[in-house]
Amino acid sequence: MLDPSFSTNRPAPGRSCGSCALCCKVYDVPAVPMTAGTWCRNCQPGRGCRIYDTRPQQCRDFHCLWISQDFLGPEWKPERSRFVLTMDGASRLLYAQVDPGAAQAWRKEPYLSQFRRWAAAGSRPVIVFVGKTATAVTASGETVLGQLAADERIVLRDLPGGRQTVEKVRATN
Repeated sequence: MLDPSFSTNRPAPGRSCGSCALCCKVYDVPAVPMTAGTWCRNCQPGRGCRIYDTRPQQCRDFHCLWISQDFLGPEWKPERSRFVLTMDGASRLLYAQVDPGAAQAWRKEPYLSQFRRWAAAGSRPVIVFVGKTATAVTASGETVLGQLAADERIVLRDLPGGRQTVEKVRATN
């Protein structure tokens, strides 16, 4: 089970990116500039970053969950699963950022059933992004949240009877 208190600031012993560079495709990196869904111009897929020693701070600070959490098996490595897992520090939501070239990869097994188990165990949905389009995976199914604008956030709301709903809201300053 995912423990929301774990640290992601360094690689777990024995973990390295190796030939994986999917994070160089699925995130916006304004300093490069790069838009999610296309390979960073500095990335050599399967080989790594051409500017590794001078890469932007956003890239230096990033560690996916596969790198930082040794309980995730080899099938969860992004180059194999075709998505990058992260935990949002503020909301404690688990995010899966999917390679748009393999947009349905998260629906395959063992991934979808594990997302549902994590959602049930933590009482929080797993949020799957394909580009800017978000889908909330819960223990019982999926809710398409749609495109997430820069000024929107995903929040959980408690409902009567101990139920929760997940929705997009405008961020407040």
